[in-house]
Amino acid sequence: MKLPHLADAEAFRAFRSDPPRWLPIALDIARSHGLDTSAPHVFATGTNLVVGLGEKLILKIFPPLLRAQFVSERGSLAQLAGRLHLPIPEIVAEGERDGWPYLVITRLAGTLGSEVWPLLAEDQKGRLLRQIGETIAAVQRAPLGPLAEIEPGWDAFMRAQMQGCKARHTRLGLAPKFLEGLDDLLRDAAKLIPMDAPPVILVGEYIPQNFLLACDDDNWSLAGLFDFGDVLAGWRDYDLLGPSAFMAAGRPGRVRSLLEGFGYATLDYALKRRLMALMLLHRASDLNSHVCIEGWQDRANDLAELQDLIWPG
Repeated sequence: MKLPHLADAEAFRAFRSDPPRWLPIALDIARSHGLDTSAPHVFATGTNLVVGLGEKLILKIFPPLLRAQFVSERGSLAQLAGRLHLPIPEIVAEGERDGWPYLVITRLAGTLGSEVWPLLAEDQKGRLLRQIGETIAAVQRAPLGPLAEIEPGWDAFMRAQMQGCKARHTRLGLAPKFLEGLDDLLRDAAKLIPMDAPPVILVGEYIPQNFLLACDDDNWSLAGLFDFGDVLAGWRDYDLLGPSAFMAAGRPGRVRSLLEGFGYATLDYALKRRLMALMLLHRASDLNSHVCIEGWQDRANDLAELQDLIWPG
């Protein structure tokens, strides 16, 4: 049994969506490490081939075209091991099959954040956002170690994102009233976003799908953090974008909890402007899909009003 050579991302997505083609190979990899394969569970979502091995382990297989995600995940889990108050997966085994690298990692306990978040009361959401801000800050206090070598570097990454920003958001259908202010924002971004400041670990996706939560005495708390395949090294504010877009929803109390947990006591114009620029420059940026504020397209007339809507106060 061999993993195939796939020409592009589309071919890989088709392969991933057909588990009978690859699950036997995944189980053969697991058996080669002496792991229990009696109760496998294929995770339908996610970027790579992911199989749960019972209740304790997960096997992630990365296609060659996503080898950078393997390097990022392996390096991040090794670098952050023992440095956080929040559980993250531990590496149990690693290897390569037919040019496809893989990791066997521990499976964390808890309930997926995306299942719980929509049902929570407002005070619980504020509490969790404060914990998320604290977690981002804790990750960023960890030394970079080998992650400092991850490509692209922050300056090159930002320059490339700026160069392609307008074309990207035009293609994604951002309303003309927001596109009109993009050139001015990008000019500001070159001054507002530090390009040569000491970099920190950026996970890039602090979103409900990558958190596990646990409930104790009717209070929900963060119980685990996973998925480190998109880690960068760069300016710290970049990691505020996921929770700002997907979770804070323009609610002043939620925004304040997130920023205070992260370590920002005040929210001034420069910070809002920098966050707005970074949100448009994020590698996964798509405002029409990601800004979780009801009717935001009609409630703001330009990017300046939009930044006040997303980060009020």
